[in-house]
Amino acid sequence: QVQLVESGGGLVQPGGSLRLSCAASGSSFSTYAMGWYRQAPGKQRELVATLTNDRTNYADSVKGRFTISRDNAKNMVFLQMNSLKPEDTAVYYCNAARWSRTYWGKGTLVTVSS
Repeated sequence: QVQLVESGGGLVQPGGSLRLSCAASGSSFSTYAMGWYRQAPGKQRELVATLTNDRTNYADSVKGRFTISRDNAKNMVFLQMNSLKPEDTAVYYCNAARWSRTYWGKGTLVTVSS
């Protein structure tokens, strides 16, 4: 089992940047596929980015602006978000998946507004 804790959210102006972090507890972190998802008010949770065996996948809406990465030595996964837009406003969730089991953090709020 793995526990996930997100951090790094906050209020940022359009065009700004934020870096989200996700700290994972538990063993064998490197064997998990990791991802970031988000849920905007009144909308369903959606995929933002995933990282599996060094392969990345991004939602079309964030391609070229967001970058997912991980540090297996520190049990961390990151989401660098650049050129933020108001439509990026959402609660961002860290996700870990392995062997049909999925784990979620409690989320961190990102608000993009002037």
